[in-house]
Amino acid sequence: MPTPSISPASLEAMLPIPAGTPLTVPEMCRGLRPLFHPAPNLSPRLREFCRGLESAFLELGIRVLDPEEAAGPDGRIRAGTVVLAPGLFADELLAINRVETLYNNIIVGIYDEPPPLAGSSGAQERLDAVVGRLARDMVHILIFVTAGSWTVCTMNGGVAVFDTPRPTARDVARTLVPKLTAQVVPPRAEDFEVMEGTLDTASPFFLEAARDFRECGRLWEENPVLLTHTSTDGLEYRSPFYRRIVRRYLDRRSGMSYGFFARQLPVHTEAATPVEKGSEGGMDPVWADGELRVPVRAAGRVFMVKVPPVRVLTTRSGCRKTRVEAERDLLEIGIRAGKPYIRTPAAAAEGAAVRPSFDTLTILAHALGNTIAAAIIRAVSPGAPFPRLLASSGASMTHWHDYPQEDELPAGYFLHGSANPPVSCSTPQSAAYSLLGKIDALETALGTEKEGGRGASLYLGDVHVEPNHGTNIVGVLSLAETAGMLNPETAARKGDSSPLPG
Repeated sequence: MPTPSISPASLEAMLPIPAGTPLTVPEMCRGLRPLFHPAPNLSPRLREFCRGLESAFLELGIRVLDPEEAAGPDGRIRAGTVVLAPGLFADELLAINRVETLYNNIIVGIYDEPPPLAGSSGAQERLDAVVGRLARDMVHILIFVTAGSWTVCTMNGGVAVFDTPRPTARDVARTLVPKLTAQVVPPRAEDFEVMEGTLDTASPFFLEAARDFRECGRLWEENPVLLTHTSTDGLEYRSPFYRRIVRRYLDRRSGMSYGFFARQLPVHTEAATPVEKGSEGGMDPVWADGELRVPVRAAGRVFMVKVPPVRVLTTRSGCRKTRVEAERDLLEIGIRAGKPYIRTPAAAAEGAAVRPSFDTLTILAHALGNTIAAAIIRAVSPGAPFPRLLASSGASMTHWHDYPQEDELPAGYFLHGSANPPVSCSTPQSAAYSLLGKIDALETALGTEKEGGRGASLYLGDVHVEPNHGTNIVGVLSLAETAGMLNPETAARKGDSSPLPG
C-alpha cells in the first residue's frame, strides 16, 4: 500500500480525527468485533445468511465474539461491539436495551423480507422508508435478505444490492465492513467553542455569500436529490421511550436533511517549503510559536506546509437549504490550532439551540485541504491561479446525494474518491478521505505537466465521490455557478446567465 500523503498524526493535529482511525479495509477488518444477537425462531433463510456472513468474516480474519466475552461486568454488550440482530424482536428483546453505549455500538437489523423500496417513487420516499424502519427497530443499519439477493440500507440513504442470497467475503469487505466500522454520529455543540451572536452579517463577504446561497437554493429547489428531509416527528416508534432515545442520538434534532452548501472565507496561504531529499525524516506535525506545520508528500517530494486557521459559512442543521434566510440560517464554522468553533448571527441566537451539521468535520477537512493544495501550488507553480483565487474570494462546497457524469465536471476540477471504502460524511474516515483525496486530485493535475499539460495551473478544485453516498464539489466556482452547472435545465428556465469560469 502506498505511503499516505499526510500522516495519521498530522490528521489528528489538524482535525479531531484520532490517529488510530482505520482508513483501509484491512485496518477496518482488524478492529471489527461482531456479535450475533438473534431473535427467537429465525427463519431457515436468515440462519443460512448468518452462517454465510460468519464464514465471510472468518475468511477476512474477523472473529465473531461469543456472548460471554462480549458482555461487560454489568452483563451489557461492551462498547465497540457490532451487534448483528437477525429476525424480529419484541420490545423487551431489542438489542438497543442490551448495549453499553448509544454512540459506540452499531446495531444491524437483518430481515427475511424484501427491502421497503419497491413502491418508492423517488429519493424522499426511499429515505423515509429506510429511516422509518431504523427508528421502528432501533438499529443503525438494515440488511434485507430474499431468495436471490441481499440489500444493505443506511441512515444516509445509501442502498447497496447484491444479487446473491449468500454474502461473499469480497462483498462483505468492500461494502459491509466499512459501514460496520464507521458509525454515523452527529457532532455535538459541546465539542465546539460556540460564540453566539458574534457573526458579522454586515460584512461585504457575508452579504455577497448570502446572495450566492439564495441563488444556489433557487437553482436546486426542484432537484429531489438535495431536497430529501425526514422529520423525527413523522416516524413510527414502539413507545415514547424509544422516541426519546432517537432524539438523544440525533442530539435533539427535529429531523435529518441531506446535502449541504458552504462558502470558505478567503484565506492566504504561504508557499510550502520543500524538504531536502534525504532529510525527510518522519511525517509528524511540528508545532512552533503556536503555529502548526505538517509534512505532506506530493509531486514526488515532501513539503512542510503551514496550516492556517480556516473559516467557512454554512447552513445550520435543520434549515431549508433551498430557501436560506441568511441572518438566521448561516453559521460560521472554523478551526484554529486543531480546535473547532461556531459563530452564530445575532438573529440565530434568539431562536433554537445551535446544532452543528452532520457534515461539519468533512466541511472543515475540505477547507483545510484547500489551504494545503494552495500552499503546494505556490511552491511548485507560483503563478497558478488557485492560491490567488482562494485568497481573494475563498471557495465553495456543494454536497448532494447523487453522482455527476464526467462530462458535467467543470474545467480544472479533478476527480477522486470512487475507490474509497463507502462511509458516511459524519465519520472521521470521510473527513480523512476528503483531505487525502484532495492531495490525490492535485497530484493528477501536476501529472498533466509531464504529459505536456499546464500542471498546477490547471487546478481549480476537486470532485470528491463518496461511494454509496454522494458527491462533494469544492473549488473556485461560486455556489450559484456550481448549481447552474448541475441543474442546467432549471438554470435555463429561470434565466440564470452566470458565466462559468473555465
